Amino acid sequence: MEKKPIVLAVAGKGGVGKTSLASVMVKLLVEAYPDKKILAIDADPAVGLSTALGVEPELTLDDIRKEAVEAAENGDAKATVEVLGEARYRIFDAMVEMDGFSFIAIGRPEAAGCYCKINTYLKEVIAQVADNFDYIVIDGEAGIEQINRRVMEKVTHLVLITDSSKKGCGVVKTIKEVADNLVMYDEIGVVVNRVPSEDVLQYMDLVDIPLLGWIPADANLTERDLKGESVFYIPSEAPIVSGLRRALKNMGVL
Repeated sequence: MEKKPIVLAVAGKGGVGKTSLASVMVKLLVEAYPDKKILAIDADPAVGLSTALGVEPELTLDDIRKEAVEAAENGDAKATVEVLGEARYRIFDAMVEMDGFSFIAIGRPEAAGCYCKINTYLKEVIAQVADNFDYIVIDGEAGIEQINRRVMEKVTHLVLITDSSKKGCGVVKTIKEVADNLVMYDEIGVVVNRVPSEDVLQYMDLVDIPLLGWIPADANLTERDLKGESVFYIPSEAPIVSGLRRALKNMGVL
Protein backbone atom coordinates (compact mmCIF):
# COMPACT_ATOMS: atom_id res chain seq x y z
CA MET A 1 0.00 0.00 0.00
CA GLU A 2 1.28 3.47 -0.93
CA LYS A 3 2.41 5.44 2.09
CA LYS A 4 0.56 8.71 2.60
CA PRO A 5 2.48 11.87 3.48
CA ILE A 6 2.60 13.22 7.02
CA VAL A 7 0.85 16.60 6.88
CA LEU A 8 1.29 18.87 9.91
CA ALA A 9 -0.96 21.94 10.00
CA VAL A 10 -0.06 24.64 12.51
CA ALA A 11 -2.91 26.84 13.78
CA GLY A 12 -3.65 29.24 16.61
CA LYS A 13 -4.29 32.84 17.62
CA GLY A 14 -2.20 35.55 16.02
CA GLY A 15 0.87 36.64 17.95
CA VAL A 16 1.54 33.41 19.85
CA GLY A 17 4.64 32.43 17.86
CA LYS A 18 2.92 30.10 15.41
CA THR A 19 5.24 30.89 12.51
CA SER A 20 8.39 30.49 14.62
CA LEU A 21 7.24 27.05 15.76
CA ALA A 22 6.25 26.01 12.23
CA SER A 23 9.70 26.96 10.97
CA VAL A 24 11.40 25.02 13.77
CA MET A 25 9.27 22.00 12.81
CA VAL A 26 10.79 22.19 9.34
CA LYS A 27 14.27 22.45 10.85
CA LEU A 28 13.68 19.36 13.03
CA LEU A 29 12.27 17.31 10.15
CA VAL A 30 15.16 18.24 7.85
CA GLU A 31 17.66 17.20 10.52
CA ALA A 32 15.83 13.98 11.41
CA TYR A 33 14.98 12.85 7.88
CA PRO A 34 17.70 13.97 5.44
CA ASP A 35 16.58 11.32 2.95
CA LYS A 36 12.92 12.40 2.92
CA LYS A 37 11.14 14.98 0.77
CA ILE A 38 9.88 17.84 2.94
CA LEU A 39 7.65 20.73 1.91
CA ALA A 40 7.01 23.92 3.88
CA ILE A 41 3.86 25.84 2.93
CA ASP A 42 3.43 29.44 4.03
CA ALA A 43 -0.38 29.55 4.05
CA ASP A 44 -0.58 32.80 6.01
CA PRO A 45 -1.25 35.94 3.91
CA ALA A 46 0.58 37.88 6.62
CA VAL A 47 3.74 36.11 5.40
CA GLY A 48 6.65 35.34 7.76
CA LEU A 49 7.59 31.69 7.27
CA SER A 50 9.87 32.54 4.35
CA THR A 51 11.92 34.91 6.53
CA ALA A 52 12.14 32.39 9.37
CA LEU A 53 13.40 29.73 6.95
CA GLY A 54 15.72 32.04 5.02
CA VAL A 55 13.78 31.72 1.76
CA GLU A 56 13.19 34.42 -0.87
CA PRO A 57 10.32 33.26 -3.14
CA GLU A 58 9.94 35.06 -6.48
CA LEU A 59 6.55 33.56 -7.33
CA THR A 60 3.55 32.85 -5.07
CA LEU A 61 0.32 30.91 -5.47
CA ASP A 62 -1.61 34.15 -5.67
CA ASP A 63 0.60 35.29 -8.55
CA ILE A 64 -0.42 32.16 -10.46
CA ARG A 65 -4.08 32.62 -9.62
CA LYS A 66 -4.00 36.25 -10.76
CA GLU A 67 -2.66 35.25 -14.17
CA ALA A 68 -5.75 33.12 -14.79
CA VAL A 69 -8.08 35.82 -13.46
CA GLU A 70 -6.52 38.53 -15.64
CA ALA A 71 -6.70 36.32 -18.72
CA ALA A 72 -10.40 35.68 -18.07
CA GLU A 73 -11.14 39.36 -17.43
CA ASN A 74 -9.44 40.31 -20.69
CA GLY A 75 -11.77 37.97 -22.54
CA ASP A 76 -8.90 35.83 -23.79
CA ALA A 77 -10.51 32.39 -23.52
CA LYS A 78 -7.56 30.58 -25.08
CA ALA A 79 -5.10 32.17 -22.68
CA THR A 80 -7.35 31.34 -19.72
CA VAL A 81 -7.55 27.68 -20.73
CA GLU A 82 -3.79 27.53 -21.20
CA VAL A 83 -3.10 29.11 -17.81
CA LEU A 84 -5.53 26.80 -16.03
CA GLY A 85 -4.15 23.79 -17.88
CA GLU A 86 -0.62 24.67 -16.84
CA ALA A 87 -1.62 25.42 -13.23
CA ARG A 88 -0.29 22.12 -11.90
CA TYR A 89 3.11 22.72 -13.44
CA ARG A 90 3.13 26.39 -12.47
CA ILE A 91 2.70 25.31 -8.85
CA PHE A 92 6.04 23.55 -9.05
CA ASP A 93 7.53 26.67 -10.69
CA ALA A 94 6.56 28.57 -7.54
CA MET A 95 8.43 26.12 -5.33
CA VAL A 96 11.80 27.17 -4.01
CA GLU A 97 14.27 24.33 -3.53
CA MET A 98 16.37 24.73 -0.40
CA ASP A 99 18.91 22.50 1.30
CA GLY A 100 16.76 19.66 2.65
CA PHE A 101 13.29 21.03 1.89
CA SER A 102 11.05 22.75 -0.65
CA PHE A 103 9.03 25.91 0.00
CA ILE A 104 5.93 27.51 -1.44
CA ALA A 105 3.99 30.61 -0.35
CA ILE A 106 0.34 31.55 -0.69
CA GLY A 107 1.28 35.19 -1.16
CA ARG A 108 -0.53 38.31 -0.04
CA PRO A 109 -3.59 39.20 -2.16
CA GLU A 110 -3.61 42.90 -3.06
CA ALA A 111 -7.38 43.28 -2.66
CA ALA A 112 -8.63 43.94 0.86
CA GLY A 113 -11.18 41.74 2.57
CA CYS A 114 -11.91 38.04 2.14
CA TYR A 115 -9.15 35.62 1.14
CA CYS A 116 -11.66 32.93 0.17
CA LYS A 117 -10.57 32.67 -3.50
CA ILE A 118 -6.91 32.16 -2.73
CA ASN A 119 -7.83 29.82 0.13
CA THR A 120 -9.89 27.71 -2.28
CA TYR A 121 -6.92 27.58 -4.63
CA LEU A 122 -4.61 26.68 -1.75
CA LYS A 123 -6.82 23.72 -0.88
CA GLU A 124 -6.49 22.47 -4.47
CA VAL A 125 -2.73 23.00 -4.41
CA ILE A 126 -2.30 20.98 -1.21
CA ALA A 127 -4.30 18.13 -2.72
CA GLN A 128 -2.22 18.20 -5.92
CA VAL A 129 1.26 18.28 -4.44
CA ALA A 130 0.83 16.25 -1.24
CA ASP A 131 1.72 12.86 -2.70
CA ASN A 132 5.04 14.20 -3.99
CA PHE A 133 6.35 14.66 -0.45
CA ASP A 134 6.92 12.61 2.70
CA TYR A 135 6.37 15.46 5.17
CA ILE A 136 4.46 18.71 4.75
CA VAL A 137 4.37 21.55 7.28
CA ILE A 138 1.61 24.15 6.76
CA ASP A 139 1.84 27.45 8.59
CA GLY A 140 -1.82 28.49 8.55
CA GLU A 141 -3.25 31.95 9.00
CA ALA A 142 -4.25 33.08 12.47
CA GLY A 143 -7.70 32.08 13.71
CA ILE A 144 -10.19 29.61 12.25
CA GLU A 145 -10.83 30.88 8.72
CA GLN A 146 -8.79 28.24 6.87
CA ILE A 147 -10.13 25.50 9.14
CA ASN A 148 -13.69 26.74 8.63
CA ARG A 149 -13.27 26.77 4.84
CA ARG A 150 -11.77 23.28 4.88
CA VAL A 151 -8.48 24.47 3.42
CA MET A 152 -6.81 22.08 5.90
CA GLU A 153 -9.38 19.38 5.16
CA LYS A 154 -6.99 16.44 5.09
CA VAL A 155 -4.09 16.70 7.52
CA THR A 156 -2.59 13.93 9.60
CA HIS A 157 -1.49 16.12 12.51
CA LEU A 158 -3.19 19.31 13.66
CA VAL A 159 -0.80 21.22 15.93
CA LEU A 160 -2.49 24.00 17.90
CA ILE A 161 -0.31 26.79 19.27
CA THR A 162 -1.19 29.07 22.17
CA ASP A 163 0.47 31.17 24.81
CA SER A 164 -0.63 30.97 28.44
CA SER A 165 -3.36 33.60 28.00
CA LYS A 166 -7.06 32.85 28.40
CA LYS A 167 -7.74 34.24 24.93
CA GLY A 168 -5.11 32.03 23.34
CA CYS A 169 -6.61 28.96 25.03
CA GLY A 170 -10.06 30.02 23.88
CA VAL A 171 -8.94 30.23 20.26
CA VAL A 172 -7.37 26.74 20.21
CA LYS A 173 -10.51 25.29 21.82
CA THR A 174 -12.63 26.92 19.12
CA ILE A 175 -10.31 25.65 16.39
CA LYS A 176 -10.60 22.10 17.74
CA GLU A 177 -14.41 22.33 17.89
CA VAL A 178 -14.54 23.43 14.24
CA ALA A 179 -11.86 20.95 13.16
CA ASP A 180 -13.69 18.03 14.76
CA ASN A 181 -16.46 18.56 12.20
CA LEU A 182 -14.52 19.78 9.17
CA VAL A 183 -11.00 18.32 9.27
CA MET A 184 -10.06 14.68 8.80
CA TYR A 185 -7.05 14.68 11.13
CA ASP A 186 -5.44 11.65 12.76
CA GLU A 187 -3.73 13.37 15.69
CA ILE A 188 -4.27 16.68 17.47
CA GLY A 189 -2.49 18.42 20.30
CA VAL A 190 -1.48 21.78 21.70
CA VAL A 191 1.91 23.36 22.30
CA VAL A 192 2.02 26.20 24.82
CA ASN A 193 4.58 28.80 23.82
CA ARG A 194 6.28 31.61 25.78
CA VAL A 195 5.42 30.12 29.17
CA PRO A 196 6.67 32.44 31.96
CA SER A 197 6.72 29.57 34.48
CA GLU A 198 5.75 25.90 34.40
CA ASP A 199 3.40 26.62 37.31
CA VAL A 200 0.97 28.50 35.04
CA LEU A 201 0.19 25.34 33.05
CA GLN A 202 -2.02 24.01 35.86
CA TYR A 203 -4.31 27.03 35.50
CA MET A 204 -4.78 26.72 31.74
CA ASP A 205 -8.12 25.42 30.49
CA LEU A 206 -7.40 23.25 27.45
CA VAL A 207 -10.39 20.90 28.02
CA ASP A 208 -9.64 17.58 26.31
CA ILE A 209 -6.88 18.74 23.96
CA PRO A 210 -3.70 16.72 24.62
CA LEU A 211 -0.80 18.88 25.83
CA LEU A 212 2.14 17.97 23.61
CA GLY A 213 4.64 20.20 25.32
CA TRP A 214 5.49 23.71 26.43
CA ILE A 215 8.20 26.19 25.62
CA PRO A 216 9.52 28.80 28.06
CA ALA A 217 9.83 32.45 27.09
CA ASP A 218 13.14 32.95 25.30
CA ALA A 219 14.64 36.44 24.95
CA ASN A 220 17.26 35.12 22.48
CA LEU A 221 14.55 33.91 20.13
CA THR A 222 12.77 37.27 20.29
CA GLU A 223 16.03 38.95 19.29
CA ARG A 224 16.48 36.53 16.37
CA ASP A 225 12.92 37.22 15.20
CA LEU A 226 13.58 40.96 15.24
CA LYS A 227 16.74 40.48 13.19
CA GLY A 228 14.96 38.17 10.74
CA GLU A 229 17.49 35.38 11.21
CA SER A 230 16.84 31.88 9.84
CA VAL A 231 15.83 29.22 12.39
CA PHE A 232 18.57 26.99 11.01
CA TYR A 233 21.03 29.07 13.06
CA ILE A 234 19.19 28.34 16.31
CA PRO A 235 21.20 25.93 18.52
CA SER A 236 19.71 22.45 19.04
CA GLU A 237 19.66 23.01 22.80
CA ALA A 238 17.61 26.23 22.54
CA PRO A 239 14.29 26.00 24.47
CA ILE A 240 12.11 26.32 21.36
CA VAL A 241 13.99 23.52 19.58
CA SER A 242 14.16 21.08 22.49
CA GLY A 243 10.57 21.84 23.51
CA LEU A 244 9.17 21.31 20.04
CA ARG A 245 11.27 18.18 19.58
CA ARG A 246 9.55 16.67 22.63
CA ALA A 247 6.15 17.74 21.28
CA LEU A 248 6.73 16.06 17.90
CA LYS A 249 7.97 12.92 19.64
CA ASN A 250 4.78 12.89 21.70
CA MET A 251 2.85 13.02 18.43
CA GLY A 252 4.87 10.18 16.94
CA VAL A 253 6.33 12.36 14.18
CA LEU A 254 9.95 12.11 15.34
